[in-house]
Amino acid sequence: MKAQLEAARQAAGDAIGVFYDPRQNAEHAAGLQRSHSLREEMASLMQRAEAWARAASGADKHDRSAAEAEPEE
Repeated sequence: MKAQLEAARQAAGDAIGVFYDPRQNAEHAAGLQRSHSLREEMASLMQRAEAWARAASGADKHDRSAAEAEPEE
């Protein structure tokens, strides 16, 4: 999506600020908004993945420390 929009911008010879402003570029406004939504969704998914990884890492550390604290028979 980003590559397509950038190719269209270069072909049109528009300045970056003008082309990527959906209020000034009605022709590509839907694509610009879709690209923005996808970027936000990707950032949200990455934050969730990082939080999941931190939680899993913390649980692993807790399990290991609990196992090490148990007395051996």
